[in-house]
Amino acid sequence: MPQGQPTVVPDDGLTTRQRRNRALVMVHTGVGKGKSTAAFGMALRAWNQGWPIGVFQFVKSAKWKVGEENALKALGETGKGGTVTWNKMGEGWSWIQREVAEGEQSHEDKAREGWEQVKRDLAEEKYKFYVLDEFAYLLHWGWIDTAEVVEVLRNRPGQQHVVITGRNAPQELMDFADLVTDMSKVKHPMDAGQKGQRGIEW
Repeated sequence: MPQGQPTVVPDDGLTTRQRRNRALVMVHTGVGKGKSTAAFGMALRAWNQGWPIGVFQFVKSAKWKVGEENALKALGETGKGGTVTWNKMGEGWSWIQREVAEGEQSHEDKAREGWEQVKRDLAEEKYKFYVLDEFAYLLHWGWIDTAEVVEVLRNRPGQQHVVITGRNAPQELMDFADLVTDMSKVKHPMDAGQKGQRGIEW
């Protein structure tokens, strides 16, 4: 796209300004590192614009203190940019098999509960920028119906941007999304036996 000019101008009846400011659905998928990191980088831009931000972190442990959470929460409290609300949905690293105690909700039920909260917030136009972190896993596992997600996102009111991260994003979601980035792995320290470290992974 030379000089930021689109290669195609659709015949959709919209003005250039209307088309430029259309709310987007974005997907970061693939086996490479950086899907969530890129989404949180976009959240920083949203914060700078003064937009209210809702982060919904699925799959990753509620006990895991990620640097982006601390940084975005601190920025949200400064009053200089947008507000930041961080929601930890589900029950941690759910691809690791864990027993669910009798009477407790299953991982799938908790994840579904989190999606219901996202739906309510979209209907209320609670945020202008949403990060659904690791949400693609839930669709891939069949815990949440991809067709339902696409329909909810297609019919969301107002000006609400949504970025979804996670490996194995379903094709139906990618076909619907406005922006899809597949992060491939060329090389990773784990290939040489090195585990994640502070300041790089968290």
